[in-house]
Amino acid sequence: MCDTIVIVRPEGVLFAKNSDRDANEAQLLGWRPPREHSPAEKVRCTWIEIPQVERTHGVLLSRPFWMWGAEMGANQHGVAIGNEAVFTTRAPEETGLTGMDLVRLGLERGASARQAADVIVELLERHGQGGGCGHEQRGFRYHSSFLVADPRAAFVLETAGREWAVEEVSGVRTISSGLTIEGFAERHSDRIKTWGSRCRIRQRLTEDGARRAQGVGDLMAILRSHGEGGAGPAYDLLTGGLAAPCVHPGGLAAGSQTTASWVADLRRDGARHWVTATAAPCTGLFKPVRSGEALDLGPTPTDVADPVSLWWRHERLHRRVLRNPGLLLPLFTGERDEVERRWLASPPAPAEAFAEGDRLLAEWTAAVAAAEVPDARPMRVRRFWRRRDRLANLS
Repeated sequence: MCDTIVIVRPEGVLFAKNSDRDANEAQLLGWRPPREHSPAEKVRCTWIEIPQVERTHGVLLSRPFWMWGAEMGANQHGVAIGNEAVFTTRAPEETGLTGMDLVRLGLERGASARQAADVIVELLERHGQGGGCGHEQRGFRYHSSFLVADPRAAFVLETAGREWAVEEVSGVRTISSGLTIEGFAERHSDRIKTWGSRCRIRQRLTEDGARRAQGVGDLMAILRSHGEGGAGPAYDLLTGGLAAPCVHPGGLAAGSQTTASWVADLRRDGARHWVTATAAPCTGLFKPVRSGEALDLGPTPTDVADPVSLWWRHERLHRRVLRNPGLLLPLFTGERDEVERRWLASPPAPAEAFAEGDRLLAEWTAAVAAAEVPDARPMRVRRFWRRRDRLANLS
């Protein structure tokens, strides 16, 4: 479902997003350098091919392993974009550009937030949006909303088919898988599916937190929030942990999981980005990254577990913690929070931070594995995870 936050301030813009997708749908973080292209060149997106532009900007992307497009990202000019699924009264087209394709295309072609939003609108009107967006259910289709930001401004862009509305942000703005722009939302929102996404509950939580936020660390805390349920998620019978920003699956009608998280401090003298590059920010560590810098995070992860990629190594910690977050999170989150405070005060080089994060991940995973605690999850949640572990060959 996803949640995205922006805070527009005189000194710059803060941006944050949780990407919520299927539980085994590993997400890949990677840098793509700027490139020149020939006049007749085409670009193959997730489902369709479209004309390429003369030059594409360098982009740092967090994307589902099987998609061309990205859930969130930033470019060399300090533009950041995140998107959300939204449910409208218009049926999504059988094929077209996905919302994730539009995120990547906006970043590759827009040197400012306004330009990137215009790129998305132009491509939406020309090519439409459609095609399967789900991993477990490939035919799952939806429309998208976007938060587009740079160091000077931010815009909300909402869509329903090829129709759209845009609104410039003043102060705090959050989006959470529901249409919000006045007039457009009333005309196009599918009320039942929007209610089922629990987006209104999450949006209230993210907006309240963002209004109190002072900096990057506060946004990290918002993305980790399980709402008022305590240390771990509160599992609704139908929607699991969908009513809080840090989403966990386990409902009869919803299986979304936060699979990657991103926070950015966009300033005119340069942008700072912080990513988990793993699922579940409640168990993850935000590490500094830079646009223009490639990182070795191991082999490209897929939906089958491997012992080497960062995403799947972290899953061994994350899935053990879910058995009893109240008892297991305190085994390492104090140290994690102290490391993040140190890094926020004086960011290390990304490669150094990821190396330290790897060492800490191994230590925390061992500590959690050694703890003998009862499984506190409802039985339906245990069944959900047993099936996903089997599908991923995760022992």
